[in-house]
Amino acid sequence: MALVIRLKKTGRTNRQSFRLVVTDKRTPRDGKYLEMIGWYNPLEDEKEKNLFIKSDRVEFWLQKGAQLSEKAKSLVKRSAPEIIKGLNEKKRLKKKESKPKQKAKTKAKK
Repeated sequence: MALVIRLKKTGRTNRQSFRLVVTDKRTPRDGKYLEMIGWYNPLEDEKEKNLFIKSDRVEFWLQKGAQLSEKAKSLVKRSAPEIIKGLNEKKRLKKKESKPKQKAKTKAKK
């Protein structure tokens, strides 16, 4: 099962709010979800009431293999930037490990 952390739309017409949820990639936007890990209310003026994310649960699900959607990634970056920094560092380490070594390059040229 491919997991994704994304926004679920709630509220009424012209008064939308969103929940940050962990769900299967194949489910519809407003379908069933495994866990709600935060919320976002773009209409609220105060920063404290605008966004809430459980950063420990986001880290837990990312370790389990969940992927962040673009909007969810920007919200997590605003709320808990250390999580995004950790993800970027892991990607950099993977790239360094996957680069072919010098000996392999010279053998491929011959």
